Amino acid sequence: MAAGAINSVAGGGTVLSFPSLLAAGVTPVMANGTNTIALVPGALSSAYGYRSEMGKSKRFLLWMLVPSVIGGGIGALLVLAAGDSIFKMLVPWLILGATVLFVSQEPISRAMKSAQERAKARIEAAGEEVAGTDHDPEDPRGRRLASVLFYQFLVAIYGGFFGAGIGILQLASLGFLGMTNIHRMNCVKNVTSATINLVAAIAFILHHKIHWPFALLMGIGAIIGGYGGAGIARKIGQKRVRKIVIGIGFSIAALMFWRQMHGGM
Repeated sequence: MAAGAINSVAGGGTVLSFPSLLAAGVTPVMANGTNTIALVPGALSSAYGYRSEMGKSKRFLLWMLVPSVIGGGIGALLVLAAGDSIFKMLVPWLILGATVLFVSQEPISRAMKSAQERAKARIEAAGEEVAGTDHDPEDPRGRRLASVLFYQFLVAIYGGFFGAGIGILQLASLGFLGMTNIHRMNCVKNVTSATINLVAAIAFILHHKIHWPFALLMGIGAIIGGYGGAGIARKIGQKRVRKIVIGIGFSIAALMFWRQMHGGM
């Protein structure tokens, strides 16, 4: 419920939900699979909610689905191949990395806004017509498209492997590409994130790495938290919520490092 509320106002709910599964005794790989499938309904509903914002980025979005599917599948298979012993060693680093990504969200957003303003100013100063060219940020082509697709492939591998913070990484890429319509950016990000999570979830289901009772409880809790808990979170304020999530994330990472050094998890 807390993760659902946090996701609705600030993002970063995985920093709470994944360690909670570990604390409940779920093995690391199964906890990852359970957390992933619990994210799928929310990701799909978010993608559907932004369907009308696709605009002229439809071609670009279709291209983005290719590395999302391939990378998401590879990431999930890497987790399954690694097994609990190796993944357990990586868990503290993954939680730490997810928290650092959460911390970087605001600086990245500021950098994105600055890059978008510079790109817009250049186009206006030159009086260029960018639609349908390699420089069109809403529909990139050529080398620009290839570079974004390669970056998306790397993000998708990480997303299939663990997934916390992939939305931040994707928005950063789209922002530096020069896209200025935040709704269209969210449309692309939500569809590709849902695709990555869905592909990874299918792989986890096929390999029996889902704790279904917990997945169901998490799904219900996320819905309740996202709907009702968001009101409480909004009263607290987004800045305070962010500070709470960051504090919890670093605390959990430190605890896991300490337990790992002392032979436990």
